[in-house]
Amino acid sequence: MEILIIAAKAKNNVIGKNNELVWRLPEDFKRFKALTTGHYLLMGRKTFESLGKPLPNRIHLVISRDKNYQVPEGHFVFQNIEDAFTFCNKLEVDKLFVIGGGEIYKQTLPLADKLILTEVEASPDGDTYFPEFDPTNWKEVFREYHPADSKHQYAFSFVDYEKVTEV
Repeated sequence: MEILIIAAKAKNNVIGKNNELVWRLPEDFKRFKALTTGHYLLMGRKTFESLGKPLPNRIHLVISRDKNYQVPEGHFVFQNIEDAFTFCNKLEVDKLFVIGGGEIYKQTLPLADKLILTEVEASPDGDTYFPEFDPTNWKEVFREYHPADSKHQYAFSFVDYEKVTEV
């Protein structure tokens, strides 16, 4: 199973505030939808709740310590990431997208194969952060710059990294 972390992060690594995004970038939403549709998404409970409802054509795997936490039929709750991974491996899931929040990113970063990031040219105030990662462990394989415009408050770049594997 390929583990892909997908996130939009600011220069100061902020990814959110008060369980919401701190910017509106329609091109980022479009890319997220294109990449994740038809796949399994792993997220924390707060991230799931921030969506309002499950995203169409995706299976949501929600991490919650609450043993009684409920999600709609066809989606699943786990008490830890390991159980979610075991579930995916049993189903032979080919790609698992990790979509947040901060603690879930931190726990899955050492296990990830790829980082699919939107690097936002801003340093907003926030309370949730993307974890620092050692750039020597990752190789940039794609970068696409987008300037700020009437629909995008900030300039941003789509940047993909692959984990460096030792030979």
